[in-house]
Parts: sequence; structure tokens; C-alpha cells
Amino acid sequence: MNHTDLIKKVEWKDLKKLSLKEMLIENNISVPWLLISLFLAFKGYYFAALPFSGFYFLTALRQVHNGFHNSLGTGKFLTWLSMNSISMIASVHAVKFNHIRHHKFCLSEEDYEGKSASMKWYQAIFYGPKHLFLIHWMTFKLANRKCKQNMFLELISISVFVFIAFYFKINFLIYHISIMFFGELLMAFFAVWTVHHDTHNHPEIARTQRGFWKNKLTFSMFYHMEHHLFPAVPTIKLPELAERIDKVLPELHKKQTF
Repeated sequence: MNHTDLIKKVEWKDLKKLSLKEMLIENNISVPWLLISLFLAFKGYYFAALPFSGFYFLTALRQVHNGFHNSLGTGKFLTWLSMNSISMIASVHAVKFNHIRHHKFCLSEEDYEGKSASMKWYQAIFYGPKHLFLIHWMTFKLANRKCKQNMFLELISISVFVFIAFYFKINFLIYHISIMFFGELLMAFFAVWTVHHDTHNHPEIARTQRGFWKNKLTFSMFYHMEHHLFPAVPTIKLPELAERIDKVLPELHKKQTF
């Protein structure tokens, strides 16, 4: 069964709509984690801040990822504003440009985001710095003028933010910058390899995750097969989409993320 046949068998278009509560969640899900992590770091409790920083990075990624696919339930300006996440220490618009190409050219030579999927797990980890550079470099080479402008605006803003933090020795911000940069270096492993390795025969059928607590702890970010089949569906709706797929297509072979 090919990609088109799968889509035809599952009802999904109603899942694109968000209630007011769902829209508020999707647009603010990262805020509590950021505030708690910064507060703990400000007080000098860096080890206590670490899990909150990790959850901030994950939820911020969820938030901007929904923005990539216009799934935040807001207009263009608010979506653009939500995606200008200086605090993630990378150009979100550069990530968006490559992510949309990833969906279009999934695991092919033109898919620069997906390069680490064909590597061993440890190679994907060490590939992280090159992945981060390539995401920005390919945006500079291939993106349109507006996308490049957004990327440079973000990079300049990030540079100013980093300069202020280090020049004035604002320790809790230096901590945050360091953790976020470390997270960016692991993106080739966590955001690409984990969900796409050993799926090259059927790139559109990415790995997915089942298990209530696993998906709660990862904020539904590993329903990746569901996302690739129906990218317009917001993350908050992916558990329901997964149930529909399992019911309609029980024979579909699903590789687990972990």
C-alpha cells in the first residue's frame, strides 16, 4: 500500500482544527519549562534545572515544528512570531526550510535534514555539528530571499543575546545558552536518526511510538509515522490520529522509535 492509499483510508481533516484550549496549549507549551529552568539556574541550582531545560528544548521544538506546518491555529504573523525562537540558539527558519524539503525529498540526496538517518547511531551523534552547519548553509544557498532574511535576523539576534550573556557574565543565561547549543548538536541523532533509521525502503513510513507514558514523557513528538503521513495535523491531535490508523490499518507494519 502506497502513501496515497494510506491517506485515503484514514479520516484526518477534522483533526486539523484546534479548540481554544488546544490552541493555547500548542502556542504556550514551552513557557512553563523555560521559566522554571531559568529560575532554578538563576538561583544556582544548575543540576536541578537540567531536566526542565531538556523539557523546554523538546516542547519548544514541538511548538516551532507545528509552526513549520501552520498547525498552531494562529494567523501568519503570530506563527512567524512563535517561530522566532532566539532562546533555542539556532535559526528556526533555517530548520523550517530544510524540514519542508525533508518532507518533499524524504531520505533522498536532496534531503539535507535526513542525512544522518543512514548512519550508525554513534555516527549520527558525532555528525551533529556538521548537521547544524549544513542546515544553515543550505538555507543560505537554496532558500528564497525572505527566508534568508528571517535566518539572518535570527542569527544576528542570537549573536547579540550570546554576546550580552557572556560579556556581562550573566551565569544563568550562559547556562541556558550552553544547554540549548548542546541540544542543537544532538538534533541529527534525536530528531532524525531515532525516527528514520532503517526506513529507507519506505521513507514515508517513519518510525513511531506506542505506549502511554513514553508518549507523555516525550510530549507526543515520536508519533513520527503519523506526522509524515499527515503533516498538517497538530501534535496535540497525533495520539487520536494514531488510534485511527491502528483501527483502520491494523496490518500496517510500524517500527518503534524506542
